[in-house]
Amino acid sequence: MDGLTEIRNVAGGLMNSASTATHRTIALVGGAGSGKTTLAEALLHRAGAIPRVGTVEQGTTVCDHEPEEIARGTTLGLSLAYVDWTGPDGVAYGVTLADAPGHPDFVGGVDAALSVADVALIVVSAVDGVTAGTRFAWSAAEAAGVPRIVVITQEDKARADFRRVLADLRAAFGEHLWPLELPLGEEQAFTSIADVLSEQALVYDGEGRHHDEPLPPEAQAEEHQLHVDVTEDIVSHDDAQLEAYLEGNEPPVRELERTLAAEVASGEAVPVLVCSAVTETGIDRVADLICELSPSSLDHDGRIIIGGSVEEGGGTETRVAPNPSGELVVHVFRTVADPFVGQVSMLKVLSGTLRTGDKLRNATTGVDERIHGLFKLRGAEHLTAGTLAAGEVGAVAKLVGSPSGSVLWSRASGTARPASLPSRAPVYAVTLDPASQSDDEKLSAALGRLVAEDPTLVLERTGDKTILRGLGDTHLAVAVERLARVFGVHVTTGPAPVAYRETIAGTAQVEGKLKKQSGGHGQFAVVQLRLSPLSPGDGFEFVDSVTGGAVPRQYIPAVERGARDALAGGGPQGHPVVDVRVELLDGKSHSVDSSEMAFRTAASIGVKAALAEAGTVVLEPVASVTVTVPNDLQGAVLTDLSGRRGRVHATESAEDGRARVVAHVPEAELARYVLDLRSITAGQAELTVTPDHYAKAPNATRA
Repeated sequence: MDGLTEIRNVAGGLMNSASTATHRTIALVGGAGSGKTTLAEALLHRAGAIPRVGTVEQGTTVCDHEPEEIARGTTLGLSLAYVDWTGPDGVAYGVTLADAPGHPDFVGGVDAALSVADVALIVVSAVDGVTAGTRFAWSAAEAAGVPRIVVITQEDKARADFRRVLADLRAAFGEHLWPLELPLGEEQAFTSIADVLSEQALVYDGEGRHHDEPLPPEAQAEEHQLHVDVTEDIVSHDDAQLEAYLEGNEPPVRELERTLAAEVASGEAVPVLVCSAVTETGIDRVADLICELSPSSLDHDGRIIIGGSVEEGGGTETRVAPNPSGELVVHVFRTVADPFVGQVSMLKVLSGTLRTGDKLRNATTGVDERIHGLFKLRGAEHLTAGTLAAGEVGAVAKLVGSPSGSVLWSRASGTARPASLPSRAPVYAVTLDPASQSDDEKLSAALGRLVAEDPTLVLERTGDKTILRGLGDTHLAVAVERLARVFGVHVTTGPAPVAYRETIAGTAQVEGKLKKQSGGHGQFAVVQLRLSPLSPGDGFEFVDSVTGGAVPRQYIPAVERGARDALAGGGPQGHPVVDVRVELLDGKSHSVDSSEMAFRTAASIGVKAALAEAGTVVLEPVASVTVTVPNDLQGAVLTDLSGRRGRVHATESAEDGRARVVAHVPEAELARYVLDLRSITAGQAELTVTPDHYAKAPNATRA
């Protein structure tokens, strides 16, 4: 097991419970506008879970139920929708659809969905084809180790072209993408599908139901050649089937599907399906095939990291067997604040069986939690569930100390956290100013809850400024709207300040002196200081060079604190001062009137005098910027970076044939860079920005 520990209850041995062996968690991922939410709506309607189909345009879908989503007409957060589905063989499946955002500002929802998914259903528009969102969804699923199935939607729309999109998919992701269906007619004529394995035509009526017919003559040659290609690829992975096939005995369709399911689970094959969510043509087939070809929630282990911490890392990656009779381990993968019921925590049971009333310990935060009431989600609707067994996904309300990315377990001690969640560094920031005194009093707590919901939000407090960082302007705009709607806190936003610094321009030797007498004990302290510049990045250095006890030993730490206070308080140009060496040379004290505070104040006075005498220069923060972009857009990116005073350090080829550009760029030039980059590249670039170093600002003058 490559050194990984396994949490397993071998004695229990129960790995095929009726309630969980047929459970599937399906992450719907893909680019914005590809039709994920509409597909989820059609699946719910076809299964009889909802009486009528809602639309994104009218804001009536099950999954896009938050006001911010309805107003923008797009998915902004992760939504779950549980549905029961009975396959053609009579097997009853419990399916949790996890509708993830396609907008690049909300990739945290994609990460959360993939962290609990049994399969990623990558949704691609038959009109738009492979987009930047498609590529991101594919790479995110691959990085998470989640099997993939592709469904081409919107086949009924004008300019739909299944064969073009299939060719683009294979060019982008490989020849192991195999269509199991072909559309018989496109656009308004899309009412029938050719089943590649059975070589039958599935003809649909106006209510999304189908009956079988022989293939039309004009489609037989193309379909049969595809049937041969797909069948040969499937049997090549099973020795018995291959031997029978070579002897002229083609395996039945059900056996081929079972072999294909194993290939899907291993990533060796990616089925491609086709449908229209609006007319519901092919929707029942999508439901059948994702149930039959996806691994069950009990077919693969969960993973957590035991030991270490979120802040410092460390720990041991540990496999958790999905045993309903095993030790109870629960992954809280997303929390959402609801203005009516409080916090709703979405969770997946990795091991054991979770019951209402259970008491668990949060192994990530150390908080004890009680499970007040379990339910499954269907959008905003809560479906009561008495228990959740290993592999199942559900939710619970009112967990008080379990933010997104927590692990709950039945152990009384120890630490653990989910494994393999990617880090998404923020690339956009705004300041938050409370609209009133009441808002100011509630802001800190509300922001804490907001960040607990969404780990891609980062909160900073610099001086008197509150800064919220995220993945784009829409990301932060939605966060501000949720602050007002859910938490009742209103703020105004502004551009985030650039964290300039100063450093001393030369060496200065000064005296800091405090002498006050106003009756009783006075205040007296004298220090002789020498300030000099350090190398960039060295920060602060304090040197005690006093001899003969001129400054009593008990006051020397106070001198250092006073120096640090003065540097942090800002230099002549108003910015904190860094990269300075402060040397204490000499001083004077008084047996009665000297104190720690007196020496701290004298040191501060001396440092400020030295900065004024030697002068300072302004330093600006410089970030390391990595842009991954299609090769034909590399030139435009390089030109734009040059206009931002960027210094390109490397250009290299990425694994998928795209170009990767690494540059150092002043942060002052990056305030809107993520937005401009999306405009330049039509959303096809990936961006990471990390703080790197400080450098002398252009035209920086001594002050």
